[in-house]
Amino acid sequence: MVGREDSVEEPLNREPPIKALVSSFITKNDAYDRNHGAIRHLSASTHTVRVDGLVNTSLSLSIAQLNSDFKQYEVTCALQCAGNRRHTMRTLLKEVEGIDWGDGAVMNCKWKGPKLRDVLLKAGVTADKKQTVGGPPTRMHVAFASQQECQDENWYGGSIELDRAMREDADVLLALEMNGQTLSDKHGYPVRIIVPGIAGARSVKWVDRITVQREESQNHYQQRDYKILPPEAVDKKAAEKFWDSSPPIQDMPVNSVIARPLSEEKVERSPQGTVMVEGYALPKGDQGPVVRVEVSGNEGESWVDAEIVQGKGERWCWALWRAHVKAEKGKRRLLSRATDKGGNVQEEHSQWNLRGVGYNGYGESRDVEVV
Repeated sequence: MVGREDSVEEPLNREPPIKALVSSFITKNDAYDRNHGAIRHLSASTHTVRVDGLVNTSLSLSIAQLNSDFKQYEVTCALQCAGNRRHTMRTLLKEVEGIDWGDGAVMNCKWKGPKLRDVLLKAGVTADKKQTVGGPPTRMHVAFASQQECQDENWYGGSIELDRAMREDADVLLALEMNGQTLSDKHGYPVRIIVPGIAGARSVKWVDRITVQREESQNHYQQRDYKILPPEAVDKKAAEKFWDSSPPIQDMPVNSVIARPLSEEKVERSPQGTVMVEGYALPKGDQGPVVRVEVSGNEGESWVDAEIVQGKGERWCWALWRAHVKAEKGKRRLLSRATDKGGNVQEEHSQWNLRGVGYNGYGESRDVEVV
């Protein structure tokens, strides 16, 4: 686990052991925690969400109104930190900045609440609204804010493109429930944003303001963090000139991880000369589901198809998979790679970046002792 403290100086940031994480398709009791400040403790009876900006009618919605005035939808999706697998980038490529996340900064949960689209429509936003002042139409944005005091800002915020928010099939929610229960404080009670397929940094917890605007959120965590900076940004000083020109990470990449066996574990071959390998896989952004996972026990010279055990056909979910792979005795490296419905295939390595976000090189377990 990473640290468990809960304050602005020492926020709660932790991930579960990977084997425990993949023991259940729905992540229930051991979801990862990512915070930039202290957990907020709010009252559902007094909390409101203001909807404003480029809308016809500004709204102030209570939790009771979000429950009763809008159709409720349940969406099962994976939510992952942009820095998931940062440790692998750090150890395989070169040093990066940020929390040393392993492979467990992801959860697959059932979320329930009204669609953001429906709330925006009530405020008077049309699905095709675009900025046209001074030139051709450009993309609009919807920004989310929470008055959470953070390490680098006195509030937390993020944004997505308005087009994504207004798509019926994008399933963006104002979530009131997680896995059939009211949200817990640490997961955003009484209401949070859930944006399937997009980095968890945009699924703002304890949301109290939603704004339709011409620009992205100007919050620190949209503008000065969670970006894949170019390789030339080798340190903080060199990064300065790239922050404004580098887009914030949104859609997460296709990915897979090996959960069993872990690196340096000892495993016994079957009489057929195979070892069992298990893990999870994720599609890129909105291009799910995962349609194929391949595993290699001979440095990628040959691959076998894994069985997708759970999550087959699920657009927003992870896929839990299992394969029996031939492996010679001795120290071996096991590899995995995923393909999604959109045709995105996981590559051996991904681009190094200073903040260590968006890593999706092959899943791997190193120095597995096959006996």
